[in-house]
Amino acid sequence: MKKKILKVALVGRTNAGKSTLINRIVGEKVSIQNKKINTTQVTILGVKNIKKTQLIFYDTPGSNFLKSLNKQSKNLKTNLWNGIDESDIIVYLIDSKTANLKFLYDQLKKLQEVNKKIIVVFNKIDLILNKKILPLISKINKSFEIDSFLTISSLKNIGINDFINHIKKFAYSSKWIFDEDEITNKDDIFISEELLRETLLNYLHKEIPYNLNIKTTNFKILKNHDIKIKQKIIINELRYKKIILGKKGEMIKKIREDSQKKISQILNAKIHLYIEILMHE
Repeated sequence: MKKKILKVALVGRTNAGKSTLINRIVGEKVSIQNKKINTTQVTILGVKNIKKTQLIFYDTPGSNFLKSLNKQSKNLKTNLWNGIDESDIIVYLIDSKTANLKFLYDQLKKLQEVNKKIIVVFNKIDLILNKKILPLISKINKSFEIDSFLTISSLKNIGINDFINHIKKFAYSSKWIFDEDEITNKDDIFISEELLRETLLNYLHKEIPYNLNIKTTNFKILKNHDIKIKQKIIINELRYKKIILGKKGEMIKKIREDSQKKISQILNAKIHLYIEILMHE
C-alpha cells in the first residue's frame, strides 16, 4: 500500500476553536489556546499519521481578509495566506454559537477565489441545537460551492473521528514530508516560548500580551535530563514591567510557575525556568 498525504488549512474566525481542534487531532499541545483575539500569530503545523496516510494541518491566525491596518495585522494576514497557499484543501471552522452570516459570506467569497476544495465545519456543537445550524447550512449551500458540511465539538471530542475519516478521502499518493514520530515542525524552543506566551495571555489583560516579545537565551539539557530554560520577556513600554511583576513579585511568580508546569508536561521533563523582563532596545 502506497503512502498518502494531505495538507489541510484550518481557517476561521478568532475563537472558532482551530487550536483546540489541531491539538485534539495531534494528541499533544502544538498550538496555544486562549479566548483573546489572535492567539495564533504564526502558522502552526501539526501532523497526524494514520496507517499509510499523513495529514498535515496548518493552524492559521484568525481569519480576517479585510485591509490590514498595522504591521501586526499585516503579518497575521501574510501567515494566514501562507497556510492557505500551502494546503490542498481548506477546512473553514465556525463557532456554532456565534456564527455571523454576513461575515461568513464575506470570508467564503474570498476563499473561493483560491479554487480549492472547501469543507465547512461547525464547531462547539455541544452548545447549540442541530436545528439552528440547518438553516445556516442551507443558506451557505445556495451561495457557495462547498464540498461538505460537518459538525464537531473539539473540546468534547464529538465528531472528531468522523471529521478525520472524511478528510482522509482526499489524500493522494505521495512521499511523507515528516517522520512517523513527528507531530509538528516547531522545535522545543518555539513550543516553550509559545507556552509562556499562552500563560501571559491568561494572566495579563487588554493590550499588554500583544506588546510583548519572548526570546529564549538559554535552552540546555542537563546531565540528569532536566532542562534549564532562560527566557526574556521584552516589553516596549516601561509601565508594563510593574504590571507583569505584580505586587511583591506575585504575578511573575505565578506566570513562571504556570509556564514551567506546562512546558514540563509537553516536553516530558523537569523544567527549570528563569524569566527576565527587559525593555526593548
